[in-house]
Amino acid sequence: MQKASNGTRAGSRPEGQAGGKGGRAVSRQVLADHVYEELLASLMDGRLEPGAAVSIDGTARELDVSPTPVREALARLEHTGMVRRVALKGYRVAPVFTREDFADLMEARLAIEPVNARLACARLNPHRLAELEQTVTELKTAPRGPSFAEYKDYLEADERFHQLIAQQTDNQFLVGAYAALGGQVQRFRLFGGVGITDAENAIAEHQSVLDALSSGDPDQAEAAMAAHIQKVRERAMADAPEE
Repeated sequence: MQKASNGTRAGSRPEGQAGGKGGRAVSRQVLADHVYEELLASLMDGRLEPGAAVSIDGTARELDVSPTPVREALARLEHTGMVRRVALKGYRVAPVFTREDFADLMEARLAIEPVNARLACARLNPHRLAELEQTVTELKTAPRGPSFAEYKDYLEADERFHQLIAQQTDNQFLVGAYAALGGQVQRFRLFGGVGITDAENAIAEHQSVLDALSSGDPDQAEAAMAAHIQKVRERAMADAPEE
């Protein structure tokens, strides 16, 4: 990982400030976001391997920040399932999904996301529809190179599409259920170990879901989302290495 050019060295400055010629303060949240992105890139690109320990102090030194934003970033990553906190041992990189883990995740997504699409379709407003259309446009134009830096925008647009649909249900429990699953999406991308290989198919499926939502037909929206999740499952299983 590269050092943060405007970070803080542990103990060198008050928390929440960063260096720079102007001595400009940088919020703790900005630092935590930066650390999160650096760690996520290392995980997605395989520089941090399954089972490896993630040192808070070591990461803080490497990124030239204090330990606090590192702890905050690791707590966020724990929610995605990509790192795990082990009692008395700190954080470790989670193991790659097994086929059984992946099957369980997709079973849960099939139970929740088609229902989200059905309810969202019945409650869709023009503003939210425009947001969904924008995410599909971003999917179509986002880079899809081999490194995380090159496909990060694609993943973010993919996640935002599904998140917006969940939010449009106006059901706090469904939003919470999706949030619990959505945190695992990036981890499951490591399941096949091949990054983004299904972009054209996935984009076409997102467009089909969007078209169904735009039609105002809840049955069609539910079916389109179910078909998308099922096809994602089939492609990932086909690409996954044998255990």
